[in-house]
Amino acid sequence: MQIEHLIKQKPYEKIEYFLRRHPLTFVPIFFVFTILMLVPFVIYFLINNLFPQLLTGQLSYPVLTLFASIFYLSIYLFFYGQFIDFYLDLWIVTNDRIVDIEQHGLFSRSISELDLYNIQDVTVEVTGFFATMFKYGNLFVKTSSDNSQIIFHDISNPNEVRQALIELAEQDRKFHHAG
Repeated sequence: MQIEHLIKQKPYEKIEYFLRRHPLTFVPIFFVFTILMLVPFVIYFLINNLFPQLLTGQLSYPVLTLFASIFYLSIYLFFYGQFIDFYLDLWIVTNDRIVDIEQHGLFSRSISELDLYNIQDVTVEVTGFFATMFKYGNLFVKTSSDNSQIIFHDISNPNEVRQALIELAEQDRKFHHAG
């Protein structure tokens, strides 16, 4: 994905971080997908052992095949939607601002930005065994206004990014007060 399609960079702007969700956070969705893909096989073997006449009937076999096809297509669509949501959520931190790009389903995306000099508080939340072991978590960036907050969901090394954001915000404040 080219950055020029998402944001228009200012001449003095330099990208510091290009962040996505930690890959480990997609494992539960992949696990559910794998389990759901095995369900029709289990049902097939149960029907084959308990009611074998259903698999040879002129009407029942096409109906079961149709239901299995609809089930698989639904699972693929669900998985694809979850993957798109996971992959297209990203956060771009420059030396001037934060750009928050969040995908909501297949056909909805929101893009918001926040100037670094407006940052009032940066909070990290690491919850759970895996998040602690693999160093990922949520990062909350708040400004002085009540409704302006950006949440970086499940990013890698949130403490490092927090420290960098604090330093970048301080540098940006100096730049804006000097100019």
